[in-house]
Amino acid sequence: MAQFNVKAVQEICSMVGNDRARLMDILIATQKRLGCVSQEGVETIASCVGMKPVEVRAVASFYAFLSSSPKGKVVIRLCNDIVDRMHGADRVGEAFRQELGIDFGQTTPDGLISLEHAPCIGMCDQAPAALVNDVVVTSLSTDSAREIVRAVRTHGDLSRLVRRLGDGNNANPLVQSMVYNNIRARGPVVFAPLEPGAAVRRALAMSPMEVIRSIKASRLRGRGGAGFPTGLKWEFTRKSDGPTRYVVCNADEGEPGTFKDRVILTECPDLLLEGMTVAGYAIGAAEGIIYLRGEYAYLKTFLDKVIAARRKMGLLGKDVGFSRGFNFDVRVQMGAGAYVCGEESALLNSAEGWRGDPRNRPPFPAQKGYKGCPTAVNNVETFCCAARILHAGEGFFAEIGSKGSSGTKLLSISGDCTSPGVFEVPFGTTLKAVLEMAGGADAAAVCVGGPSGAFVPPSQFGRTICYDDLATGGAVVVFGPDRNLLDIVSEYLEFFVEESCGYCTSCRVGNVLLKERIERIRSGCGEAQDLSYLQDLGAAVKVASRCGLGQTSPNPVLTTLKNFRSLYEAAVAGKSDGFVRAFDVRAALLDGEAAAGRKSELFE
Repeated sequence: MAQFNVKAVQEICSMVGNDRARLMDILIATQKRLGCVSQEGVETIASCVGMKPVEVRAVASFYAFLSSSPKGKVVIRLCNDIVDRMHGADRVGEAFRQELGIDFGQTTPDGLISLEHAPCIGMCDQAPAALVNDVVVTSLSTDSAREIVRAVRTHGDLSRLVRRLGDGNNANPLVQSMVYNNIRARGPVVFAPLEPGAAVRRALAMSPMEVIRSIKASRLRGRGGAGFPTGLKWEFTRKSDGPTRYVVCNADEGEPGTFKDRVILTECPDLLLEGMTVAGYAIGAAEGIIYLRGEYAYLKTFLDKVIAARRKMGLLGKDVGFSRGFNFDVRVQMGAGAYVCGEESALLNSAEGWRGDPRNRPPFPAQKGYKGCPTAVNNVETFCCAARILHAGEGFFAEIGSKGSSGTKLLSISGDCTSPGVFEVPFGTTLKAVLEMAGGADAAAVCVGGPSGAFVPPSQFGRTICYDDLATGGAVVVFGPDRNLLDIVSEYLEFFVEESCGYCTSCRVGNVLLKERIERIRSGCGEAQDLSYLQDLGAAVKVASRCGLGQTSPNPVLTTLKNFRSLYEAAVAGKSDGFVRAFDVRAALLDGEAAAGRKSELFE
């Protein structure tokens, strides 16, 4: 590495005080400034922060947005999740290939542009979409793909790729994105107005335990999908041993089909920060962290400005709300492209500057979380609900929704529907009503909860959105009658294979085997016993995996086997001659024929 680059990396490290816990910030900044995190960069960083080079390399190699070899000055990441492909992402990808003269995973000979695929980037309601460095481009076509390449080559000003500004704060000078919020239904909890400081002042008029009792009385449960009672989590955290506690917001919504947190971060950041501050007061924390997924980097400057504004208003920092002794501040920690970091313990590892590997539990984060201290980890929507509860009262919140699921739920609806977007609905709303609102009433199947959720058939559209029936972190993907569900299952399995951290054999190998057997069935070579094989293997992967990724990754297979079994049975039905051709003799002979230099003679 040239001397200049050594100095550049040293400067990056010094900007965070050579703090090894800020390794993610150092790596991201190094990648952005130098185009990669080379071995020389790894060694320089290790020297600055007091780590071994192998430890730094282990972290840098974990994240999709970091690389050890140079990438182009501009990296085009085309989203290739199932919804984007349904809306033409493959055609857009071919246009990028042709215009650039390279394939995905390659860089142009001049080193200017790299072309890559990315899993869901949180733009399913305006697909196909791509990231051009940190600039989001939405509603792509083959023509706009070619125009992007030509613009980058002509002037290189990525801000000029934004031809129109989205609604709300997407047009804010600090955002300037072409993203649309697509808020289709506003409810009384998240999308209702709230004066900055209103919930914090109410909380400060109570004792911390009274705040926790209010959250418990509201019956608020975590909005990430698991549904753990929020008040109980805060109580555990407050009562855990340790002089230091932390509040962490999980803003790493990577579940394909989910984008409602993106909208909250854009339009309701004060409500989120209000809820985090309430949590800080309740559990006795002085520091909060928003872990923001790398795909939402375009929002970071805006969020930092909102945080700074709240400090000026006395709502963050020292003596919050003019309450002497309550100090609480928040910073944004960027991720770098790893789905597994949506799991809370993997997120904490990442925030501490380690690989985003899930931790063994117990201990749980409420006991030993960030830096080994008691930590309350909740997602964006949960903190917003907590702020509303403190402002409007637990009774107001508890009266909304169903018996076991109080309040409202934000749904990210996309796919084969005429009105994709974000809907705030009361818990207890039927799936049928949700589809009617989104213009997807003719759906042949709906994936509720994303790939880690469940595929629901039309006969079950009367089921309700709630923790006791159709639990979801927010994703609702609609599939019309022309979609092949086996193709969709295959795509979702490919996603899990790619995103597994690789720690568990059951997840690392099991998902590959599930994918291979699905491919066998799709190719017409499946057999009836393949269905029991899939059932047994899927159940084994769920039981033997230690984190939520492996525990839910077989769901696309298991829930379609249960609710759409006729599709599988039709695919493995015997041929007219009574044989099922699970073995392709022609394909098996290809290598031998190539070696012998002649074709084989087959006698049937």
